[in-house]
Amino acid sequence: MTTDLWSKSAVHRWLTTLPDNEYVCIEGLLKFVIRLNPGAAWSIFENQTVALLCISIVALAIVLGIFLFGRTRQMIMAFALGLFAAGITGNLYDRAFNEGLVRDFIDVFIPIIDYPWPAFNIADSMLCIAIGLLIISTFTSARKTAHPKK
Repeated sequence: MTTDLWSKSAVHRWLTTLPDNEYVCIEGLLKFVIRLNPGAAWSIFENQTVALLCISIVALAIVLGIFLFGRTRQMIMAFALGLFAAGITGNLYDRAFNEGLVRDFIDVFIPIIDYPWPAFNIADSMLCIAIGLLIISTFTSARKTAHPKK
């Protein structure tokens, strides 16, 4: 979470000093921009700050409950839960103390499919990695259950 909040603050502050408030890292692929998202992923639930705060608090409570009381035995699952908690907290903090807006700054363009991906931040990345780890964890634990040791 600290990395997320620091990066949002530092990059947004730095970008305000640049022309057009953006920095091109890789032409046509990656740039840093100032974006303020009033919603969740892809701006869904736009301007529904109270609902998004409540959803984030409930999600954080569930993640912490699973971590503390779920008897997580796999390291990958514990790591995923930590990433979930950090990602949720980073965006929750932004939403609560930034007039309902989440600061995004990573802008990626996917040339293969000619698609401008929505801008995101480190917290969003943590959430996506956590989902990937949960999927991996599900497949690896299902395999162990299907073939128990003799």
